[in-house]
Amino acid sequence: MSRFSAILFDLDGTLLDTAPDFIWCLNTQRARHSLPQLDEHSIRRVVSNGARGLVQLGFGLRPGDHGYDDRHAELLELYISHIAVHTRLFPGLAEVLAHLEAKQVPWGIVTNKASQYTLKLLEDMDLLKRCASVICPDHVANTKPDPEPVLLAAEQIGVAPETCLYAGDHRRDIESGLAAGMTTVAARYGYLGADENVADWNAHHIIDHGRELFHLIDTHRPETDSA
Repeated sequence: MSRFSAILFDLDGTLLDTAPDFIWCLNTQRARHSLPQLDEHSIRRVVSNGARGLVQLGFGLRPGDHGYDDRHAELLELYISHIAVHTRLFPGLAEVLAHLEAKQVPWGIVTNKASQYTLKLLEDMDLLKRCASVICPDHVANTKPDPEPVLLAAEQIGVAPETCLYAGDHRRDIESGLAAGMTTVAARYGYLGADENVADWNAHHIIDHGRELFHLIDTHRPETDSA
């Protein structure tokens, strides 16, 4: 039996390891501009900051800088054409989702990734029809760390926020979940910045592997599970 009426996930860095496709896109883009390849680790650390963070890393450009808009659009064009080539569920999460579904516990996604990319990614990963709710920044007036997105997800699923668990790999995820009264889980396996200390986020729980969610979501872990 689940301790929660619904489980919510951040997308990039929590549920899906999207970094390999972003690494390909940014390095392909840099090659177009006769720039050397960046190491994978440096790219992985900024994936949670989206295309804006990647353009800043790859080209040293911020919004408002000359050339930023062109590089940003170019990166997103590459990404939409390469959105689910190497992306995978993080280890243990396929088993967690299957377990939730077997127990008829709804799960959803609350992300700061625009719906244009989120919905295509989930469709290509055969996950979209399994989600009870998908909340993107263009669905709300206020994005994470505001609680509005996670509250909307709970409303769509039809459950009380305080009965939900929300897992994320960024401080803004935890702040959003806490503000909504949800139980929060910080995914330390995700895309953490170089100086990030997950313990500073004040999440209720910290996990280093997806399978650790089993003992959080269940009143007891199924003996038959090997995730």
